[in-house]
Amino acid sequence: RNLGVELPAWVGIDQEGGRVARLRSPFTEWPPMAVLGRSDDPALARKFAAALAAELAAVGISLDYAPVLDIHTNPKNPVIGDRALGEKPETVSKLGRVIIEELQRAGVAACGKHFPGHGDTATDSHLELPIVEHAPDRLRAIEFAPFKAAIDARVAFIMTAHVLVVSIDEERPATLSPKIVQRILREELGFTGVIVSDDLEMKAITNAYSPGEAAVEAIAAGCDALLMCGGGGPVDIELQGKALEALIHAVEDERLPLKRVEAALERNRQAKERFLREWRPPTAAQLRTIIGSEQHRAIAEQMSEFA
Repeated sequence: RNLGVELPAWVGIDQEGGRVARLRSPFTEWPPMAVLGRSDDPALARKFAAALAAELAAVGISLDYAPVLDIHTNPKNPVIGDRALGEKPETVSKLGRVIIEELQRAGVAACGKHFPGHGDTATDSHLELPIVEHAPDRLRAIEFAPFKAAIDARVAFIMTAHVLVVSIDEERPATLSPKIVQRILREELGFTGVIVSDDLEMKAITNAYSPGEAAVEAIAAGCDALLMCGGGGPVDIELQGKALEALIHAVEDERLPLKRVEAALERNRQAKERFLREWRPPTAAQLRTIIGSEQHRAIAEQMSEFA
């Protein structure tokens, strides 16, 4: 956190629960969010999120790429599945909002994902570009609902999906589409926080774009931050460097407006001022009372009753 620079780095993690959890034992191991969704219990969701946030904050994590706000309307979906809170927009909206509120109350920035909705797809964006075939009216009524609730809850981040929504933009994946990122998420839904791309090294993107092209197109579309996580493999620092160089050249060549980059930087600055606080490592005794505590394990067991 104390890097001696004007804008300290986020310490971010994918800690959803279930199969997407980077921190395992001795941290509390949470059931999949579908289990919490079946409880349909905001009070239980609040207890879960408060416990999750306490463990993350204790070790200095300032950003959790959670909750998943996709609605699991396609049982053949290979990538979302039990990561989703439910099959109904009402359930996902209600519980997603509670999780966001509790994470952020504890000083951990939350990130709703994956806009405009990855729930009704039959392919995995880690491997190829999924297609969403719904009309805009259906998307506004169903898929967008949990994101509207998240925006109302002042969620700090929203992550884009690498999906092709042919009724809105038949050429560009959502992450690279100004029609989806700027016009809908930013202007129509009124989101003022940080828009972050999903991993630009996923094959839904790399099958058609180089890392540099994808980085430039994502920022131009309205993203404020980019993830390049190795596409499931080791992180390639050289690839990240090439993406940064591409962004610099795009600004120098005036293909990417400087004001767009400055707006992205300002949104990150505002989020950091809101969430990045002075952090001191806890004592070993404090860690033992927080991480994987008996109270937190009891909450996980209560959630598991709905499995």
